[in-house]
Amino acid sequence: MSKNIAIIQARIGSTRLPLKMMLSLHGKPIIEWVIKRVQKAKLIDEIVVAIPDTKENDLLNKFVASLGVKVYRGSENNVLDRLYKSVEHKYCKNIVRVCADNPLIDGYEIDNLIEFYANNKCDYAFNHIPKGNNYPDGLGAEITSFDLLEKLHGIVKYQHHKEHCLSYIHDHGDQFIIKTFSPKDSALHYPDLRFDIDTFDDYKKLSMKNFDIDISSKELVKIFKNEI
Repeated sequence: MSKNIAIIQARIGSTRLPLKMMLSLHGKPIIEWVIKRVQKAKLIDEIVVAIPDTKENDLLNKFVASLGVKVYRGSENNVLDRLYKSVEHKYCKNIVRVCADNPLIDGYEIDNLIEFYANNKCDYAFNHIPKGNNYPDGLGAEITSFDLLEKLHGIVKYQHHKEHCLSYIHDHGDQFIIKTFSPKDSALHYPDLRFDIDTFDDYKKLSMKNFDIDISSKELVKIFKNEI
């Protein structure tokens, strides 16, 4: 049994930034940034990229496969179903959900998330957004057990929770133990910094600065902290 599987949720379509996953960021498509940086996490046993089974995502499928990464294709609108079925037969203990909007995700911070989840009693933990912690937006991920993912797959009814696949946990916080934490390094305590890409302005902001795919989070903060 794999202990920790990272599921990267990605799709080619985006109303605010079309073809986002294949846009070049300093010479490499955004999806490649996400994959290569997740691969730096030492506590991840396997990576699966879960993408829609629509024709427009054939290009994304072909590119991800060319990187030697496993791809699962499923429902475009029922993201919860897509995530669940991407690991349904893999017999994993935990799943780490990664949003492909986060090209600067940090493998080290994924490991910190996994360690935190292992050492603290909770149903779900996160460090991808600055909500109750001091993380910049876009460096981390979310983690829960495969058992809870399977439970959600069986009970979720509303489209909002199917599309925003782990939002049911936050919206029913009285039913789950949810925890988060701040970066170990206080130099990363910049919750007002945002490194995800949703719009062209987000893409332009990251494109205008000079850095490569191996940049550390500490160096990123040094580059961008004066723009808050």
